[in-house]
Amino acid sequence: MREGERRIVERSLGSPRLFAIIYTPIASAIYFSLGVVALHALGMTPFVFLAAGLYFVLTAMTYVEGASLHQDRGGATVFARYAFDELTSFVAGWAVLLDYVILIAICALSATNYLQAFWRPLADGLLEVVVAMAIVGWVAVRSVRGFSLRRSHRVLVLVVADIAIQLLLIGLGLALFFDAELVTRQIDLGTAPRWDELVFALTIATVAFTSLESASGLAGEVGVGRAGLKRLVGSASATVTLVYFGIALVAVSALPVTDGQTLLADRFLDAPVLGVIGQLEPAWLADTMRYVVAVVATITLIAAAEAAMLGLSRLAYQLGTNRQIPSVVGRLHPTRSTPYVVIGISAVLACALVIPADVATLIGIYAFGATLAFTIAHLSVVKLRFSEPDRRRPYRMPLSVGRLPVPAALGAVISAALFVSVLVFHDSARYVGAGWMLVGIALYLVYRTTEGKPVLRRVTVPAAALRADTRLTTAYGSILVPIFGAALDDDIVQTAGRLASEEVVDEATGEGPTIEALWVFEVPMALPIDARLPDEQLKRARAALARAKAVGEEYEGVEVATATVRARRAGQAIVEEARRRGVEAIVMAAEEPSRIRGGALLGGRAGPRDNFLGDVTKYVVTKAACPVILTAPPANEPE
Repeated sequence: MREGERRIVERSLGSPRLFAIIYTPIASAIYFSLGVVALHALGMTPFVFLAAGLYFVLTAMTYVEGASLHQDRGGATVFARYAFDELTSFVAGWAVLLDYVILIAICALSATNYLQAFWRPLADGLLEVVVAMAIVGWVAVRSVRGFSLRRSHRVLVLVVADIAIQLLLIGLGLALFFDAELVTRQIDLGTAPRWDELVFALTIATVAFTSLESASGLAGEVGVGRAGLKRLVGSASATVTLVYFGIALVAVSALPVTDGQTLLADRFLDAPVLGVIGQLEPAWLADTMRYVVAVVATITLIAAAEAAMLGLSRLAYQLGTNRQIPSVVGRLHPTRSTPYVVIGISAVLACALVIPADVATLIGIYAFGATLAFTIAHLSVVKLRFSEPDRRRPYRMPLSVGRLPVPAALGAVISAALFVSVLVFHDSARYVGAGWMLVGIALYLVYRTTEGKPVLRRVTVPAAALRADTRLTTAYGSILVPIFGAALDDDIVQTAGRLASEEVVDEATGEGPTIEALWVFEVPMALPIDARLPDEQLKRARAALARAKAVGEEYEGVEVATATVRARRAGQAIVEEARRRGVEAIVMAAEEPSRIRGGALLGGRAGPRDNFLGDVTKYVVTKAACPVILTAPPANEPE
């Protein structure tokens, strides 16, 4: 979806389903990360997960504000695009791509380890790898088929069931095992665990938080208002903190640390929750819960892999339409409109990662990409508070000092520190992660320069360019329409609507062409740029934009996004907004009567008739990097 001052209105997903998409990978993470965190944190494991839950609160605030501010697909890569530049945007996106592939591999391997409750050989040797690869293949096929409301409903039911099972396990475990003295006796800070191990444990406890990236990829398709977004942040944060801390507390009570070691990180490293279940009494309860947890864990892990592939697909779409990866890689399926090429490549990479069957190493490498992406996301949202202070934010995180959002600033500091700890304490993450990023940046620079595209500036193409049957037409997928509150506004929007309605609509998501209706408040030099605007002027702008939206959306498949900006000169603001948004054309009115009846296409440069144009139009026609289509009424006197 194109960005703009758009209300978050109902598209296809409400807040419960959005919660399910966020929570599914997080719920799955406890099934495989518990043992790895315990390997490093030992008796401090519950408190590491508690800290991770609090860090999730900061990160969730950042992602929800960023996604509500710029409702494009892509999460951190979108935030960085508007806050910094295309190269920074690519770095964030490339890091998240690595995490998505790793998460798919981890979930597939972990699912096979929980299936051992039914047949022990599934967790060992060649059979484990084969089954994990089969799961990856299943996820890839499902992803090519596309995401649907029916699937989102099933995910919501699964999440509710999973939370219920996890809360039941916490209740049973606390009743049977909890001993506060036993828990505290296991901790010897600085020795068991060592400080460096504790810091690294906190880093890997954040695994699967890229579910926030998946949810951000649905920006513009959710039916969540301001109050709903606040509830979403609160409910997701509370659930994550409670479940993570509770299960970890039960785990170190059921399988305590002895002589600096715990069975959670040894015998049960690959299926730690089954290890906890095995300690329940009586035996019939342990057997029943083992099968129930095995089923729920397996389904949840496969659903988490699907969520990761969904996020990867939408991120690939974002990178492809912004010319950050070659179009052939982001190619869309001719009937499903899903990026089947990148899905296939990701499935092959995930299968390759499955072969060593080493979940602990994969989680360490995952932490590299996650902490780098989160750092960029936090910094981007902080920057946008200063670079776009007046832009409407359906969700604004609390606790600000002036314009500085304290949670995002604190999140940036923590994320950066965790990223440094990964580089220092984890050799595999340092070499594999750094290699992945260097190769990606090199490919990006080569691709952009050989194509003659700027490295730092945005370059967009319509979704049709990612299809094998790309058509060369005069239709435009995104059009900027400056609105001036004049009688000619309807004609301009209708011209844009006719051009946009010829564009292809994405069959899988229902996403089609967009008209960006823009009102520019010209602020005199004598006043500060953020001076209070007269109420009458604000009322006029709102009415004109509402009218433009109503007129434009009369055309089938066309959506109209409205926005306001402040500037010293309207012409400069229009050109800058067109560049920043990456629109394909500008449709506007000449300020004076023109002989160009019905509009004339001037390819971004003034033509021989520019003496009929006013100053604003002359500036836009001369300076705009995209085609400018002028619409004007006939002169008062017929010729």
